[in-house]
Amino acid sequence: MKVKCDMEDVFEVTRRKLESPGLLLTSVGLDGHYNVMTIGWGLMGRLWREPVFMVAVRPSRHTFKLIEETGEFTVNVPADGMDEIVDYCGNVSGRDHDKFKERGLAIRSGRRVKSPIISDCTVHFECKVIGRSKVVPELLSEDVQKTCYQSGNYHTLYFGKPLSILRDK
Repeated sequence: MKVKCDMEDVFEVTRRKLESPGLLLTSVGLDGHYNVMTIGWGLMGRLWREPVFMVAVRPSRHTFKLIEETGEFTVNVPADGMDEIVDYCGNVSGRDHDKFKERGLAIRSGRRVKSPIISDCTVHFECKVIGRSKVVPELLSEDVQKTCYQSGNYHTLYFGKPLSILRDK
């Protein structure tokens, strides 16, 4: 059973899973095509007097195109035992694979956004983009440049306002 909850209720479980194995970010394009990708970078907090979930997506990713088209996404916190699925979703492209079908991921419609929710996950953030910012290479330390952006492909940071947060009870 899914119930509404506050960000504070889910912060710790979300933070732990973000660190390992990662979270599952879903998006949908204007054509109705869904995608899921793994994220290991993200922040939860308050910005512009709003709760936000910030996710980082590289322009080379299929998800980037979909979020740009619709301005929304969901962040899904995987249940224990989903590590292989999280790994797979971070290693193949949704341009070439139907990751939902290939890994048997059951989805359902979001309540407040068009992006799907992954049923097997324990927490779901339904987010509407309220801001975006491109990472500016000149503002990064040399260490970050070398370790995270060896080939360029700098992230866009999407600031999503959670319209709904659901947690299994």
